[in-house]
Amino acid sequence: MRTAQLPRGGRVEIHDVSKSYGSLQVLSEVSLTMPSGSVTAIIGPSGSGKSTLLRTINHLERVDRGFIAIDGELVGYRREGDTLYELREPEVLRRRTDVGMVFQNFNLFPHLTVLENITEAPVAVRGLPRTEAEALAGDLLARVGLADKAGAYPRQLSGGQQQRVAIARTPALKPKVLLFDEPTSALDPELVGEVLDVIKELARSGITLVIVTHEIGFAREIADTVVFMEQGRVVETGTPAQVLTNPQQARTADFLAKVL
Repeated sequence: MRTAQLPRGGRVEIHDVSKSYGSLQVLSEVSLTMPSGSVTAIIGPSGSGKSTLLRTINHLERVDRGFIAIDGELVGYRREGDTLYELREPEVLRRRTDVGMVFQNFNLFPHLTVLENITEAPVAVRGLPRTEAEALAGDLLARVGLADKAGAYPRQLSGGQQQRVAIARTPALKPKVLLFDEPTSALDPELVGEVLDVIKELARSGITLVIVTHEIGFAREIADTVVFMEQGRVVETGTPAQVLTNPQQARTADFLAKVL
């Protein structure tokens, strides 16, 4: 990705966040800080709250308690004294443009070409002239190795190619933070590497990345910080060497013994 086109990564602060669905508590007093330009990998067993936590960062999920801020600006809320008030939807959407998200299942518009999938949001949301948006899209497609697919439709692409388009689409909005929710889980094994290579390049761009992943080797290679979660709580956090090679918590060590 052409780093000159991308903004400086945002600092993400998650402060005592809790979230329940009825009687099921999925997040419990989670606090994390992700410095500007850092890469954080979140690992843990299924059902541990990883994806829910990711979705609270861009307010796709409302929190019950606590708050999240990017560069000191609350996500989804405004503060008056000690009380938080949820923002109106247009303001939520405006702030959400600072947080891009890549989902497991691509979420491309099937009726739009690859080029149109990338250009629509910058034109509609950021107000970029279409010619500028198309030039940016062409550059991003070249960076993910798909310059020759600009006129293709999603159904004409492999799963790995679709996910690379989805990844190229997110920097087009020039976000401060990029969220990845298990970006390789829907791919055939032989396609995983091409997607991980694109994320590695993004990690060098200065954007703040938060990645929920089952790819432990990838987390070890790319992350500044690894977070291990279970039952909605942060069990352990540290550098890849600390958490993945020399975990301090028995539960972390037990999980890694099963997946490595």
